[in-house]
Amino acid sequence: MIGLDPFAMIAGAVAGGGVLLLFMSLYGMRPRPSRPKRGLVKTLTTRTAIAAVAATVVLVVTGWPVAAVGTVLLVFAWRGLSGGAAEERSAMRRLEGLAAWTESLRDTIAGAAGLEQAIPSSIRAAAPMLRPHLRALTDRLHTRMALPQALALFADELDDPSADLVVAALILNAKLRGPGLRDVLGALAVAAREELDMRRRVEAERRATRRSVQIVVITALVFAGALVVFNPSYVQEYTGFLGQAVLAVVAGLFGAGFAWMRRLARFDKPTRLLMGGGDG
Repeated sequence: MIGLDPFAMIAGAVAGGGVLLLFMSLYGMRPRPSRPKRGLVKTLTTRTAIAAVAATVVLVVTGWPVAAVGTVLLVFAWRGLSGGAAEERSAMRRLEGLAAWTESLRDTIAGAAGLEQAIPSSIRAAAPMLRPHLRALTDRLHTRMALPQALALFADELDDPSADLVVAALILNAKLRGPGLRDVLGALAVAAREELDMRRRVEAERRATRRSVQIVVITALVFAGALVVFNPSYVQEYTGFLGQAVLAVVAGLFGAGFAWMRRLARFDKPTRLLMGGGDG
């Protein structure tokens, strides 16, 4: 066995932590989209149960507390290894629904209806994910809220850059009451369809990167598990305190690498045009 200086190991761990903090300070941490409270509690409860069972199994098989802690962290971070695929798919569904709603609103306005009458009429043909926000918009209009303010709150609820373009056109028309809204909505619907096609092509390319990340993670875990089960003498050195410290450093480096690969494959949401437009 090669002797290892504990102080050197501690210095290495501190240096690795310093590098991680440096990257976090340079690039920051991405805020997660808000979820309904009930769905978040259910998700956390399910993940906690899976993490507890998996960590117990790992601790019984290996006897390594660091491996058990790493298993818990891996369970909670597993969905994050997809690099924002679920968020991107949700954004594309919302964009598709927005394009269809814009076309429906354009056709309704073509029948000589004003915005105050066209918006409630468009709810029935809207996508399911847009209907609650459209009903809230209609309720605000029924309470005599000014149309520009109600539309700004509608944009804040959707929280989508593409929706901001449509809502901005509606706000301008509500304030100026000028002609040409039907043509503007038609052009915005076409632009939304083109953006949707582009996002689908980008998503197809990113899917390969996300799959590579998952293959690397699974391969590393299978290889480590095979060593523990079929060749325990090879990993016997990790049993002691110093071995656990080394394992913690190695696991931290792997985690940093996985986080970096996830960053390469994730979906970065564009900046919104209307920010806090419903305030005041």
